[in-house]
Amino acid sequence: MSGKLLKIKNTLVGDRAFYNRIIAILIPIVIQNTFTNAVSLVDNVMVGRIGELEMSAVAIVNQLLFVFNLCIFGGLSGIGIFTAQFAGAKDTTGVRRTIRAKNYISLAMLIIGLIIFIAVPVPLLKLYIAEDTSPADAELMLTHALDYLYIMLIGLAPFAISQVYGSTLREEGETKLPMIGGVAAIIVNLVLNYILIFGYEGLSFLPFAPMGVAGAAIATVISRFIEMLLLIVITHSRKKKYPFFIGVYRTAKIPLSLCKDMLIKGSPLLFNEFLWSFGMAVLLQCYSVRGLECVAAANISSTVLNLFNVVCFSMGSAIAIILGQHLGADEVEEAKNAVWKLFALSVASCLVMGTALALCSGIIPQFYEASETTRELASSMLFIVACTMPIFAFAHAVYFTLRSGGKTLLTFIFDCGFTWGVTIPFAFITAHFTGMPILTIYLCVQLLDLTKCIVGYVLIKKGIWINRLISE
Repeated sequence: MSGKLLKIKNTLVGDRAFYNRIIAILIPIVIQNTFTNAVSLVDNVMVGRIGELEMSAVAIVNQLLFVFNLCIFGGLSGIGIFTAQFAGAKDTTGVRRTIRAKNYISLAMLIIGLIIFIAVPVPLLKLYIAEDTSPADAELMLTHALDYLYIMLIGLAPFAISQVYGSTLREEGETKLPMIGGVAAIIVNLVLNYILIFGYEGLSFLPFAPMGVAGAAIATVISRFIEMLLLIVITHSRKKKYPFFIGVYRTAKIPLSLCKDMLIKGSPLLFNEFLWSFGMAVLLQCYSVRGLECVAAANISSTVLNLFNVVCFSMGSAIAIILGQHLGADEVEEAKNAVWKLFALSVASCLVMGTALALCSGIIPQFYEASETTRELASSMLFIVACTMPIFAFAHAVYFTLRSGGKTLLTFIFDCGFTWGVTIPFAFITAHFTGMPILTIYLCVQLLDLTKCIVGYVLIKKGIWINRLISE
């Protein structure tokens, strides 16, 4: 092997110890995310069997709740940078302080979210109902969406608490317990969905009447309470294994200097996740002007894509944990040595998953009780995203690498700035003011991420992400 090829191999391929560490962190996250997205797919199919209007109503609500979920994720991620570095430095006191900060952030997001969803649900939902939808269909869709939304609001609090506990455990390198809690909740959700959505149609020996979309919401809420209780009970009962939870609520105090650091570093991530998720909602609204079929097809595509993207999303978490812990332990050379190997593994895994999705893209939409036009459109969208998955994987890895070193303002510009400055204007203009086919618009939106990959490569190569926050 020539010297150049050997250098490339050493840069992109790790040893057995490297992959053993990744597997230990990655596999439980992949399992949890796989179960979550598989059940979301099954839920989607179940609701879709009721009718296309019902499926579109649930898709609209879930898109709005997605904004809330990512706000929680963004708020906790900003603090989680410090959690991972405290964990790398073996500082349990620091970890406890970040847990308290996460609770404050989650409570604030919960209050804001409930106020918005209770005060102005109808105007938000109407944004996604295409203008050419008949008045009767629009009214029915709105009714289904409101029924689903009001029940789902009950599950926001247990979701937020579960994220506090689950994110802390993962940043400490403990990924098995969040997996157990998540999988248990998912199984409950799946079983209850079948019973509550279809009622007597599904299981005639049980005394349940069909509840439709309301049944899907109730099942989700119950599963979230189960996940929350499992995480709380197990973490606080196993004090030796999880010492960072000992005495975490004996005081509510957090050092002012740490609060200031977390606020400065965490705020860009919070705003990034809010604006990015809101941007995805706006993107769906852009597609919706081309008809109800586009909303339904985009919903099918995103739900299926999430299932095939579990490795990519999980690799993002692994990158944040591994690089964050290296930086917290002041192991700069180890972090530099790991970064490109993590990138290579992320892109390679998405190449495999993208190939699998491309092969299945024409089959999966056939399981939906939707119009033939919707199914064909969904199949084409799935094939497009399958071909562009490696591009997304690289950009996703850049995001988590920049985040691991606390470069949150740069992360905000890289992710949210690009979404609102490039992606959304392109989609809005082409969808509203041109005759460009929806699939061409969809393809161009996916390919725009190539620009992010080029910029991201330069940023990572320069090493500007290397930053030990807790030493400050």
